[in-house]
Amino acid sequence: MQSESRSPPPQYALRLKRVLGGRAGWGGFALQVVFVVVLIWIGYEITANARANLESERITSGFGFLHNTAGFDVSQTLIPYSGSDTYGRVFLVGLVNTLLVSVIGIFFATVIGFIVALGRLSPNWLMSRVAGAYVEGVRNVPLLFQILFWYLAVLAALPVPRQSISLFGSFFLSNRGLIIPRPIAQVGLQPFALALLAAIVASALLHHHARRQLFEEGRSIVTLPYVIGLLVGLPLLSSLIFGVPVTFEIPELRGFNFSGGARVIPEFVALTLALSTYTAAFIAEVVRAGILSVHRGQMEAGLSLGLSRGSVLRLIVVPQAMRVILPPLTNQYLNLTKNSSLAVAIGYPDLVSVFAGTTLSQTGQAIEIIAITMGVYLAISLLTSAIMSFYGWRLGRSLAA
Repeated sequence: MQSESRSPPPQYALRLKRVLGGRAGWGGFALQVVFVVVLIWIGYEITANARANLESERITSGFGFLHNTAGFDVSQTLIPYSGSDTYGRVFLVGLVNTLLVSVIGIFFATVIGFIVALGRLSPNWLMSRVAGAYVEGVRNVPLLFQILFWYLAVLAALPVPRQSISLFGSFFLSNRGLIIPRPIAQVGLQPFALALLAAIVASALLHHHARRQLFEEGRSIVTLPYVIGLLVGLPLLSSLIFGVPVTFEIPELRGFNFSGGARVIPEFVALTLALSTYTAAFIAEVVRAGILSVHRGQMEAGLSLGLSRGSVLRLIVVPQAMRVILPPLTNQYLNLTKNSSLAVAIGYPDLVSVFAGTTLSQTGQAIEIIAITMGVYLAISLLTSAIMSFYGWRLGRSLAA
């Protein structure tokens, strides 16, 4: 007879499991303690080495340099600034310039990317081929070369101010930038802004009501005339009652340059164009992949209901595709913001150029300035990710409902 293998009683198996689990748990805890100790030791060695190097070079540490006078000018300032201001003010100027080019670049990159993606998916052979050529041509050329192309080959080749390209006698394009009328605020600006905000909120509520009626009751409501009436009528009524919100100072050519108006520096134009067109090529592929992930039957079902192709994409396909589009789209937004640091190649006064560049070379506070710059880009990236995550959460709730 073959002897049968006996399994241990349940209580012994349970005790053995507790012993082995306890040993594994203590081993993992000890490994984590060792890892933390090693990290603390490495951080201490780096700090001690940096402190010794600073002392040997007679460089003071700390953030007191932010209160010292900068003594240099910045070519583009959206907030009041002069050379007699502090390095802390320089930091704010560079941060605002970085946020400006990032926000505008994200907006235009998104618009161009969606248009190119729909062009690639278009049944029109020529349109799809042109869109495909744009994507393959732009995304395979380094961004730095595209920035230099727009700045040196396009904008620098424009005529001098005396032979500038004029549009309506108010806008002038030359190698010194784009000269535009400068808005001057009047007493009716605040009521105009409130009326415009109320019109936008009312239009959004009306659009939401129309979508709800369409999906719940199948009744289509044409909202475009009402939206146009709100966006135009309320601000116009405010202007008639309280006066014009702004007046414009028209630039005039005097001598070899323009007087009056506002100047958009060529560095900003070149950087915005390069960031927008480059990132749009990647966004186009992200959007195209997201739309293709939606089952073809969704498009066919929408067309069978009598909806146009554009309405099916806007109401049915794209909302479902956004769940696939959002994560890589967020990555492209983050990449655009970080790529704006390449502005130093053409002298655009962003955070890296005026703070991590000029300020660093004048003060020598390398550790503090680099740490602040890294922290700012980290904060911007985390804030962008949080906004996109919140939008994704709202989108998921609306689709689930």
